[in-house]
Amino acid sequence: MDLKEIQSLIKFVANSGVAEVKLEMDDVKITIRTTLEGNTTETTYVQQLPAQPILQQAVAPQAPVAPAAPAAATPAAPAEDNSKFITIKSPIIGTFYRKPSPDKAAFVEVGTAIGKGDVLCVIEAMKLFNEIESEVSGKIVKILVDDMSPVEFDQPLFLVDPS
Repeated sequence: MDLKEIQSLIKFVANSGVAEVKLEMDDVKITIRTTLEGNTTETTYVQQLPAQPILQQAVAPQAPVAPAAPAAATPAAPAEDNSKFITIKSPIIGTFYRKPSPDKAAFVEVGTAIGKGDVLCVIEAMKLFNEIESEVSGKIVKILVDDMSPVEFDQPLFLVDPS
């Protein structure tokens, strides 16, 4: 199952009104749970491969690193004035990159004026680099994700002032 099939499955489940779907294949187990009240989708992927324990050990030390605390505190502070901004969300699961390559400048910074179709960032998913383009025009007010951080489907990435 490739990334596009998983994304379309998530969208289908979210729009269908079903509370939970479980899909098991040879080496992949996917569970998608939705709550109808907030229209929130929670997705859990479990790959049952021999390399999985090594991946979990490599990821575990990174989880308690300090950036988790500022990320939780930052959205809580400007919650009141976020209503006038447009939130640009991640269309896929992957790793967020602000630059096209390590030696290049970032696509956008806070204060950058953007137009429809402008590339905002790159998200790497399954060794493919996907350029994320803006669907709105405006000015970048806040970048909500650190460079080289993992992102989830529908996770807020940028706040844009459309005025």
